Amino acid sequence: MNIHEQLIKEGIRVNSQQAQQKVICPQCSHTRRNKQEPCLSVSLENDMALWHCHHCEWKGSVHDNIISPNNFSKFKKKENVMPFVPKKQTLSDNAYSWLIGRGIDPTVITEMKLYTHNEKLCFPYYLDGKIVNIKYRSKDKRFHQEKDALKCLYNSDNLKKSWEENPDAKKRVIFVEGEMDVLSLMQIGIKDVVSLPDGAPKTPKFDMKDKRFSAFEQTEWIWEAEEVILCTDDDEAGKALGLELIHRFGRDICKVVSFPDYNDTFIKDANECLVQHGEETLGMAIANARDFPIEDLHSAVEYKDQIQNMYDGNVQKAISTGFEKLDEIYKIMPCTFNLITGIPNHGKSNFLDQILLNLAEQQHWKFLIYSPEHSTPNHIRRLLEKRCRKPFDIGVYERISQEQLNSGLDFLNTHFKFLEAKDDIPTIDYILQKAKASKQRFGIKGLVIDPFNQVSSNRDAHKREDEHIRDVIAKCQQFARNHDIWVCMVAHPHKLHRNDAGIIPPPDLYQVSGSAHWANMADVGLVVHRDFENNSTKIITKKIREQGVYGDIGQREFTFNFRTRCYEQTYG
Repeated sequence: MNIHEQLIKEGIRVNSQQAQQKVICPQCSHTRRNKQEPCLSVSLENDMALWHCHHCEWKGSVHDNIISPNNFSKFKKKENVMPFVPKKQTLSDNAYSWLIGRGIDPTVITEMKLYTHNEKLCFPYYLDGKIVNIKYRSKDKRFHQEKDALKCLYNSDNLKKSWEENPDAKKRVIFVEGEMDVLSLMQIGIKDVVSLPDGAPKTPKFDMKDKRFSAFEQTEWIWEAEEVILCTDDDEAGKALGLELIHRFGRDICKVVSFPDYNDTFIKDANECLVQHGEETLGMAIANARDFPIEDLHSAVEYKDQIQNMYDGNVQKAISTGFEKLDEIYKIMPCTFNLITGIPNHGKSNFLDQILLNLAEQQHWKFLIYSPEHSTPNHIRRLLEKRCRKPFDIGVYERISQEQLNSGLDFLNTHFKFLEAKDDIPTIDYILQKAKASKQRFGIKGLVIDPFNQVSSNRDAHKREDEHIRDVIAKCQQFARNHDIWVCMVAHPHKLHRNDAGIIPPPDLYQVSGSAHWANMADVGLVVHRDFENNSTKIITKKIREQGVYGDIGQREFTFNFRTRCYEQTYG
């Protein structure tokens, strides 16, 4: 079967004369509003075809059966090793007695198919009914896994089954830190519980590529969870794991379990709670999991974990803009809503692009950008100029070479996703929904909406424009805080007037079109103001909610270098 026949078998139809092309994706195009949108990129080279859908992320490859493996080895992923499973799986008397002593009944032992091998207790990891990994526990509590086995969540099959058997119930998942904790919750009849194979990190890194969390790749359906309960160990590593999971799922659906504290007895995890206090107490601890954060009124003690994390430094910190002078008055702070305004054509979007590229290059941040005023190809063109430090077009200065163009596109492809809503003007809910999906799938850390007047203004008949704007800002702020995202909105000022000298001065935040809520509610308010005669641009901080934490009121001056297409800070 040749390459094209194999592609047709996959549902992919291509032009055999083109090496690089985009076609309709057989996996997702039929579900989209624009069913003819060519979102599947296909590469034909060296008797091999590779594809990648930029919408649903479906990817794969086929090759000519007669080709030597050496010709396509660079495209092959390392294969996972299937673990050794003895034909006869039995549990030793010592392991059985130990499990009973830890509160685990024979029914759970049988259901989870535990056994011993070489005097080690074996926890088989099942994925779609097959053992893909095994965790071994020695008598002295040493753990190891099968080398090069596929990483998946422990007990994921039971979680998936519980969702499928209760389609009308809220999709809940409980995270614990180890296999024995999973067994403990199974003991009290809770089956929607999982644990990660590699345990908890020492400190939170908030890195979406952290291999410790690669097990999620086998269960992408888990991102459909509507409630996440964190029942991790009550120690530093357990708290770090909890923060990592909150970072991935969002605070709005996460709850945290607190174990009972009787007679100053420290309870570390679910299994200790089961052994020391029994099934009913463990069940109550799960049932009483508290919201993160809890709404409405609270007592100070309810914030103990959050305050401790702040004290220990386990919180997001302000990040450099890439300009040391600008950092003196403004830094990038995750979880904030940032407003940028200025006179039309004064470079608001251009300067914002410079900040985004600085963060991508220096902090490895990823972004979702909704910027319909600029076509996506032209926006990419502008970002390429800043990435390559050269003009895109032929002109006075040396332009970007083809090699630099290819390298720049690879960089932008890694760090930027672009949202296009071709049929209708999107609502803020639609944009935030796509941003949440982008956070979970790609690990974005920033969302840009440029400008606000390209967001749907549809609202209830009884709601005024200023009330609509208030609600949009509030939704963006809530999203930023729940998902640790830096949200930036560009909004235009209303009609401006010249002063006695015939000059239009920099606008105030209260002049942003539509509502005073822009000035009152934004965490950060920046004004970009350009002096065309002197080729200078002022960045003015009009609003910094937490002064001293991520900025102060002031202004800094920049010049635009037409050779490098980048902004440069002015000293002096």
